Amino acid sequence: MSSAPLLLKGIQEWRELRASPPLKALADRGRLGFVPTMGALHEGHASLIRRSRDENDATVVSIYVNPTQFNDPGDLEKYPRSLEHDFMLAALSGATHVLSLTGQALYPDNYHFRVSETSDDGSVLEGAHRPGHFTGMLTVVLKLLNLVQPTRAYFGEKDFQQLLLVKEMTRALFMPVEIRPCTTVRERDGLAMSSRNARLNPEQRKQAALLYELLVSAATPAQICKRLEQSGWKVDYVDERWGRRLAAAHLGSVRLIDNVPLTQEKK
Repeated sequence: MSSAPLLLKGIQEWRELRASPPLKALADRGRLGFVPTMGALHEGHASLIRRSRDENDATVVSIYVNPTQFNDPGDLEKYPRSLEHDFMLAALSGATHVLSLTGQALYPDNYHFRVSETSDDGSVLEGAHRPGHFTGMLTVVLKLLNLVQPTRAYFGEKDFQQLLLVKEMTRALFMPVEIRPCTTVRERDGLAMSSRNARLNPEQRKQAALLYELLVSAATPAQICKRLEQSGWKVDYVDERWGRRLAAAHLGSVRLIDNVPLTQEKK
């Protein structure tokens, strides 16, 4: 494959390339990786791309800000978009193909057909605080996996509940793809890397590290909630399940999520 990634902006263009002998041969040998993103790429995304690069002969990165998983229109409007930057970072990280799509292309049915998720794992935490979020997320992931047809797809553990549900969906629907979880990449002060971090003002950015600090040091979820609220945060939840301690809280208008393994706590 060429060292310079190809930028594709249409589904038909991608399908023709995916069916071509070189790419089809790689996929048949189990060497096609996929990193789905909503753009605004950062070092966390780069780590997923590098892992795919190391484990596959070709790596596809998709860029699409999916409106169906936003329950807050204002959050969707403010979500950063930077295709030129994203393409450069994907290229430097080892992507061989960058697939930039539009809503018209991905939702020709006008979102009439969607994944209906009704498990206990999806009804709590993010599912309880963001109605419709997982339906939109799983629907677009299913569409992208069907389009790319990768051997392996890479998801970060920062969105742990999302990762869990994607794995459950691919098992339930007998999808021939391996979902590879990747460790959360953090800033030096512990803040989980996220596209939304760019919306924090300098004072909020300093305070944002408190979330991770409390997740790994406080004895109980109740103590974490209390400390965050005392510091001016609005807490959606702090909970322990799936072997993790998970939290979501608002710092000003920016909603941050994070989680750590329960074994990482310093009780």
